Amino acid sequence: MTDWVDVCKDGELDEGQCRIVDVDDTMIAVFRYDKDYYAIHDMCTHDGGELASGDVEGCEVICPRHGARFCIKNGKALSAPAYEDVATFPTRVEDGVVQVRDDRFD
Repeated sequence: MTDWVDVCKDGELDEGQCRIVDVDDTMIAVFRYDKDYYAIHDMCTHDGGELASGDVEGCEVICPRHGARFCIKNGKALSAPAYEDVATFPTRVEDGVVQVRDDRFD
């Protein structure tokens, strides 16, 4: 089981911003949306490129390479050329700190 990893202080990210953290060699993008935090694997399922530097529109991140869209809340692939969802990860706020963990292998 992976331990919780600190991302940033609660409130440090503005709406639509994200922070990337390395959790056991997995790059995770943690986004702030509608006062909550959501975490997805920072890797486009179309070609393996990173997602975090893409534009954020509402609860969608747009892959900067080929324009595929993913929901930051549930990881769903929303448009071609991506058809496979990205992994999502649990987040929490503990003592004023946003945290994430990789629970895929628990």
